[in-house]
Amino acid sequence: MATNPALMEPTDVLAPDAKPEPPFRVFSTCPSSITNAEDYLDQVICVARWSEQAGCLGMLIYTDNSLVDPWLIAQIIIQNTRTQSPLVAIQPVYMHPFSVAKMVATLASLYGRRVFLNMVAGGFKNDLTALNDRTPHDRRYERLVEYTLIVRGLLETAAPLTFEGEFYQVNGLSLHPRISPKLFPEIFVSGSSEAGRAAARAMGAMAVQYPEPPGQGATDMSEGKPSGVRLGIIARADEEEAWRVALGRFPEDRKGQLTHQFALKVSDSEWHKRLSEVGSHLNGRRNTYWLHPFETYKTFCPYLVGSYETVAAELKGYLAAGHRTYILDIPAAEEEFEHTSMVFRLASQMVAS
Repeated sequence: MATNPALMEPTDVLAPDAKPEPPFRVFSTCPSSITNAEDYLDQVICVARWSEQAGCLGMLIYTDNSLVDPWLIAQIIIQNTRTQSPLVAIQPVYMHPFSVAKMVATLASLYGRRVFLNMVAGGFKNDLTALNDRTPHDRRYERLVEYTLIVRGLLETAAPLTFEGEFYQVNGLSLHPRISPKLFPEIFVSGSSEAGRAAARAMGAMAVQYPEPPGQGATDMSEGKPSGVRLGIIARADEEEAWRVALGRFPEDRKGQLTHQFALKVSDSEWHKRLSEVGSHLNGRRNTYWLHPFETYKTFCPYLVGSYETVAAELKGYLAAGHRTYILDIPAAEEEFEHTSMVFRLASQMVAS
């Protein structure tokens, strides 16, 4: 395919000479080093280039005990694209906040590229246990606030930083190299629990949800502040074709269902539990809002599936709720960006009209 329509270009309802900010912005997600082990590096580069051509702002890079280091993948993405900004997942247990600030400043200095930070309070419970981190769920968010404030303080203030918190303390700590304010990282954090939303407010971060179906009360949590959602999209001109693609990519998988059920038992993640509750109410029915990939442990977000029009009508609900940042799931192929672009354009036009 030669080119993809840009995901973030203004909609056709705007005047030709108008140059507004895009009504939304889109990130893709980097492939997993577990499921793409043999040709992983090639896959990362391909998806990064597809994302760039489609107009995505950047790519989310996961982190957990079983995956390759996200900072090294961030550098690969930067080296093989012209504009992509990695959205790097940050787990406080893995490194000191000074190391995060140093990584951000170093990449900005070497490549002139901005990095986004996705602050992670938890993760797989077994991963945390293996690292001897037994901090309760809400306390992890309190710790994350201190961690993030140190990262921000080091990047934003030239003067030596002194910070006295419950979890972290630094005394006269300086960061070099310094970076331009336009390269300061934007901070994201999960906003699917009250503890997460409180943390987002405290550290000036964008709250990102794993959304429920539009129209449900829990979906409209933007609180008048910038917010985002994490989801996958499979759309085609024809409804049945979209479902054929979706079921081909995510077939029935009993082993995956059992793995999901086990993960739910050992997880203290609020969004994981809530999406599972939503899925039990849907009872496996084929709706535009589809949780089957999540329920078979193939991905960690809901999907919207159907024709361009039906998916756009569903997406309109999230736009109307105030969500302006969208983190899409890992793309199966380059052409998925073309179909997704059509959905975003239609949804934007629905909101505008």
